[in-house]
Amino acid sequence: MSVVEYRRQLHRIPELDNQLPETTAYVRSVLEPLGCKVFTPITGSVCAWFDAGRHESVAFRADLDALPVPEQTGLPYASAHPGVMHACGHDGHTAMVLALAEYVAAHLSELPRNVLLIFQPSEETTGGAGKLCQAGVLERYRVRHIFGLHLWPGLEQGVIASRPGPLMARSNEVTVTVEGRSVHMSRASEGRDALTAGIAYLQRAYAMMDSLPPAEPRVLRFGKMVSGTVRNAISGRTVLEGSLRTYREETFRFCRRQLQDIGKALEAETGCTVTVHLSEGYPAVWNHEELYADVSAKLGADAPLLLEAPMLTAEDFSFYQQYTPGVFFLLGVGNTPQLHAPEFAFDDEAVLPQGVAFLQKLLMLD
Repeated sequence: MSVVEYRRQLHRIPELDNQLPETTAYVRSVLEPLGCKVFTPITGSVCAWFDAGRHESVAFRADLDALPVPEQTGLPYASAHPGVMHACGHDGHTAMVLALAEYVAAHLSELPRNVLLIFQPSEETTGGAGKLCQAGVLERYRVRHIFGLHLWPGLEQGVIASRPGPLMARSNEVTVTVEGRSVHMSRASEGRDALTAGIAYLQRAYAMMDSLPPAEPRVLRFGKMVSGTVRNAISGRTVLEGSLRTYREETFRFCRRQLQDIGKALEAETGCTVTVHLSEGYPAVWNHEELYADVSAKLGADAPLLLEAPMLTAEDFSFYQQYTPGVFFLLGVGNTPQLHAPEFAFDDEAVLPQGVAFLQKLLMLD
């Protein structure tokens, strides 16, 4: 079966988080006839181990989960699961690594290393990559380095691109809860206005981010604010929900400290209680500089297009890079709707074979 057929079969059966019974069953049905060891380290995952008799291994990662997005592509192979869609290209990622598995099985004796193929859950939710790393898979199979490939709108169709060092941002969800005292507005002076304090928090947080050096990529934005109960009473509670994106650990620590300090200052000024919580989030995707240089040199004319600047998107491939050298690449799909959009679609016949060919080149590198 071709990589395009794999992708279209997977596109019909999108599932969420780590509850992926149809998806994992399909992936297993492709892998098990290939003579590799197929196993499940964590819920919703599938791994395939090809033993070429070498001391070290190379790993390739694909992600299996979809998004709670109602599909609006009109494709003949559109999602058969209402309200769920492969709107981030994970069906394409999985299809390419399945096609790579076939190539590995056919060329096992020629390979410079053993091969571990990782099909992970929960990239869109709780970071399945981190859980797989904690399960010890990379150490158990002596993985020397790992590669990943992500479909990317806006990049020319079929083009592979990346950069050494920072590629994607560290992501931390920020929740600010302001507890005040609600009273009727006729007695406003007796209350503690959580709405006014919440607005002040947002303004000061944005001003703090704007004060950072312009050359330091970062973003903080609050996309949701809920406050109060009725129009004629002072708000007793405000909740702000947002996201912080940074690259360097020192920048993250500075922003976290400043966000906490803003809350303490507002508590002293307003009498409200301000609680600031930052999720653990995903680390930054930071491509191993020496591995990137080595891959580019060996690929020569087939080396990836060099991106000038990192992006403020996030990806849990970064967890693997905390355990072993890794490089993450982008595969262009042209001028398509953006990722996560209900209309997201791409020319799989033009794009996916290009991705498989690139993965094969990475596989054969010494």
